[in-house]
Amino acid sequence: MRVFITNQIPDNGIRMMLEAGHEVTVFPPDQTPIQRDVFIQHCKKHDALLVAGFAKIDEDFFQQCPNIKVVSLFSVGYDSVDLASATKYGIPVGNTPDVLSKATAETAFLLMLAVSRKAFFNYQKILKGHWKQFEPVADLGCDLNGKTIGIFGLGKIGYEMARKCKAAFDMKVIYHNRSHNQKAEAELDARYVSLDELLAQSDVISMHANLTLETKGVFNKESFAKMKPTAIFVNTGRGNMHNEEDLKEALDKGIIWGAGLDVTNPEPMDKQNPLLHYPNVCVLPHIGSATLETRNAMAELAAKNVIAGLKGERLPTIVNKQLYE
Repeated sequence: MRVFITNQIPDNGIRMMLEAGHEVTVFPPDQTPIQRDVFIQHCKKHDALLVAGFAKIDEDFFQQCPNIKVVSLFSVGYDSVDLASATKYGIPVGNTPDVLSKATAETAFLLMLAVSRKAFFNYQKILKGHWKQFEPVADLGCDLNGKTIGIFGLGKIGYEMARKCKAAFDMKVIYHNRSHNQKAEAELDARYVSLDELLAQSDVISMHANLTLETKGVFNKESFAKMKPTAIFVNTGRGNMHNEEDLKEALDKGIIWGAGLDVTNPEPMDKQNPLLHYPNVCVLPHIGSATLETRNAMAELAAKNVIAGLKGERLPTIVNKQLYE
């Protein structure tokens, strides 16, 4: 059978699908992002879809591509897929959870630390020739030791971030989640709090929830206003969970202290965005899972989902589990 991949992925995943007897077509990376009409035309000629990047998979897609038997996502997030429509048409959707948890948490930790010491801004000072003699009160950062980390969405990635913060800086862990995380409460002494309590008590808030109707835009003007003026906001989840204009206003007015973003709203971020020049803001181009080991593991898991789906078997990491209930 034929597999269409929307972007280049590591060779090990492609090799697995070829060895399983499938024909693989990879959309040229230099032509991405793929246009909707081109995307649909390719999918009409294939039996499986592996999405690496963003592609809107909605009811119109399933109607136009009835030949597609499985959708595999090269990501843990699945907000680009209309799961109700996928389930309606009997199409299993797989993602790549777990294998990227540590790498993404490391990126969140990196951003937190970089913001706390204005690292990106101070590096730019060197490039611009602004490194002067010792200045005791210039460009001061803030301590993290003993502070409170607030995790919004304490799943596997959020747990890894909390664990790192507690181990490195003995930070107190609080979290807001759809349900209690007993493992985190037992091992990290994490404390479940309401959203308002998370906003008011956290010195650092790190976003790790899935993008849903409930979490879209949850960090806005009202949310930032409830945070400490010394707080750092970190988002490595999805850019649509924060309002970027409201974030900029909160930073401009000193409502919060700093922000670290691996995801932006919109994405990609415009190179003229003023946030890129704020001393207390650090932005990365959505590289949360970008390590060789992690991307290879993601490719392998995405390929396993494709192979299972084309066999009519349950996907190793299926999102719409109701297909099998």
